[in-house]
Amino acid sequence: MKANRIATAVLGIQLLAGLGAVPALAADNSQTLTGEVSDAMCGAKHEMPGNAAECTRACIKHGSKYALVVGDKVYTLETSDKAVLGKLNDLAGAKAKVTGKVDGDTVNIKSVAAGS
Repeated sequence: MKANRIATAVLGIQLLAGLGAVPALAADNSQTLTGEVSDAMCGAKHEMPGNAAECTRACIKHGSKYALVVGDKVYTLETSDKAVLGKLNDLAGAKAKVTGKVDGDTVNIKSVAAGS
């Protein structure tokens, strides 16, 4: 009987702690950044011959991740959405608007569009 009360109390505390996290999960902390689509290996300084788009695509094929160069800052772009990856490929070397959650130097992308 006493074990049931303890288990119920522990469960209640866990539920209350979980409910405290709900507002943080519900908040949309998305930001929109505008910059040039590049790759994390090269950033703003492309090392391979050819133009920025060709270099970016070659680096992506060799395992680098897409990046967005905004002024002097380079953000690594994270997504598993094939449509977003396709759009990033189309925009390689060009200006883009990326919307997503910024976490340090990483952006978890929600959407991407051509920049202006």
